[in-house]
Amino acid sequence: MAPHPYPTRDEAVLTDELCRALLTPGSAEEMSRLLTDLCTPQEIRTLAERWHVARLLDGTELSYRDIHDATGVSTTTIVRIARFLRQEPHQGYRAAIDTLAASESSSDAD
Repeated sequence: MAPHPYPTRDEAVLTDELCRALLTPGSAEEMSRLLTDLCTPQEIRTLAERWHVARLLDGTELSYRDIHDATGVSTTTIVRIARFLRQEPHQGYRAAIDTLAASESSSDAD
């Protein structure tokens, strides 16, 4: 059973609780339902656009300008995503992209 929540403003606690909640969906449909409850439609769209841009930066040779023209995402956001994808130590985009690629290639082998 999950620990009883308590009021807090501690960013680390809040982030940890959110991360744990985001790990609970067992399917894309369940995640969609959680995100719909958790986020505004614009927040979901922003997250989806960032993910799309990360995949374009990783999987294509498109320039930042080409990505901006095709998606409408600002070049400032595209540069930030590229920095987090390629330079920052967190490697969250990289881990997710690699995990999905491995999952898709194992599905193709079945």
